[in-house]
Amino acid sequence: MSSSTTNPPLAPMTMFIIVFLALCLISQPTQAITRHYEFNITMQNVTRLCHTKSIVTVNGKFPGPPIVTREGDHLLIKVTNHVPNNITLHWYNSLDHITLNRLFYALFWKLNSFLSDPFFPLNTHGVRQLRNGWADGPAYITQCPVQSGQTYVYNYTIIGQRGALWWHAHISWLKSTLYGPLIILPKKNVSYPFVKPYKEVPIIFGEWFNTDPEDIISQALQSGGGPNVSDAYTINDTFKLKVKPGKTYLLRMINAALNDELFFSIANHTLTVVEADALYVKPFDTKTVLITPGQTTNVLLKTKSKYPNATFLMFARPYVTGQGTFDNSTVAGILEYESPTPHSTKSNLSSVELIMQDTSILGVESHPLHLHGFNILVVGQGFGNFDSNKDPAKFNLVDPVERNTIGVPSGRWVAIRFLADNLG
Repeated sequence: MSSSTTNPPLAPMTMFIIVFLALCLISQPTQAITRHYEFNITMQNVTRLCHTKSIVTVNGKFPGPPIVTREGDHLLIKVTNHVPNNITLHWYNSLDHITLNRLFYALFWKLNSFLSDPFFPLNTHGVRQLRNGWADGPAYITQCPVQSGQTYVYNYTIIGQRGALWWHAHISWLKSTLYGPLIILPKKNVSYPFVKPYKEVPIIFGEWFNTDPEDIISQALQSGGGPNVSDAYTINDTFKLKVKPGKTYLLRMINAALNDELFFSIANHTLTVVEADALYVKPFDTKTVLITPGQTTNVLLKTKSKYPNATFLMFARPYVTGQGTFDNSTVAGILEYESPTPHSTKSNLSSVELIMQDTSILGVESHPLHLHGFNILVVGQGFGNFDSNKDPAKFNLVDPVERNTIGVPSGRWVAIRFLADNLG
């Protein structure tokens, strides 16, 4: 005779435990939010290299305004087109940017010749746009362009990315003026995998053309020759970074130049690379960073412990391997160490030290100096060139001579100090 058994029903407490554990395994909702941005595409007069021209901008700014968000956040970016060109935005993806963009430029330009109005795509560079390709920006490929006088809302979520990306126009050479940073912070309460920076600073490299870039690329496509090169490279608008001694700064570098790879370095400083194209990397130290068009690189800058009043140059210059012409200029910014606040009973005053060197490259001669509106304290003098390591130890800081005019002897140097207590 066969026998059969049946499992007894689960006790209510057992069922409760199973349901509780299952709920615990379900990922908790993140603190993601929806962020709203409004981009008004307008023409704006901008002056660089003593040339003023009207350029296409977002909200009248060049470079354009930053988008700052967190991983997991939802973005709604309302774009209103106030210029004659049609427009889309690209949220940049760094996939063989130079080659693909050249192909797209040629394709779009030929297509544009059959249209009554030029179109104007914009792209958010690097955002993966998972299952959301219609918000990626390539006009007539993934979306219709925003016509002049019309509005379009870009609607997407940042998924699995954090770091520095950027957005830009996605047609012809309009992106030479229409671009800006896209900063993706980690999720709330999630820290960086490196030391927390004292401050984060975006650094955007670009190119400036004294003439209209659209005329340049139009002429090149019609003639079949290479386009004229830019007149200068740019760092942000004009760039001076004020830093405090002994602090760590996160520099978010973006190469928005059209076609040129750039070397970047800061004199007498070391950079630590921690992220590239919104992906964390194993940190490594370097004196120079190479960044190609479309790439982003985050580096840590640890400032020196004691450098009051010191300034250092930041340089970017091109790396070119092709045979054609290129912009061989160098762009520079300034890294300036902030001075410690002097302890004084007088407020908003600072002591200024000036070394006057009378060893001219054309010949030496005595020369007087008068500082309008101030008396000066002559704290030191010497022969030849001033030695910043040895000569300050000889300064007379007890009872220096006070005058309003000082003669700098031939072939010598004079060190003066004065109190900046006279505005204007």
